[in-house]
Amino acid sequence: MEAQKKCLECERPVFGRADKKFCSDGCHNAYNNKNKAAATNYIRNVNNLLAKNRRILLAFNPSGKAKKHRDQLLKKGFDFEYFTHIYTTKNGDQYRFCYEQGYKDIGNDFYLIVTRDAS
Repeated sequence: MEAQKKCLECERPVFGRADKKFCSDGCHNAYNNKNKAAATNYIRNVNNLLAKNRRILLAFNPSGKAKKHRDQLLKKGFDFEYFTHIYTTKNGDQYRFCYEQGYKDIGNDFYLIVTRDAS
């Protein structure tokens, strides 16, 4: 006689198909959520940092173009390690963007903040 298979989540007996691993959809979902939690938390944390950087740039840049000192950005919690993409202009200038809000080092710890047109 074959040993009764047990649910991978709750260890209750599993009935049905031979390849069935869970006793219910709830256990299946709980098992997968636990296994994906670390990756999901990392993605959520990075997205939160990107959103925070965007909010800071947006607050300093109501007119679409502004110049701010690095210390002002850092004081608000800006993290220069996180940005969505880099845009290089034809003359080689590089802007780092947090979604539509971008910034470029213009020297002496000052940054030019710009808004990229969404259209």
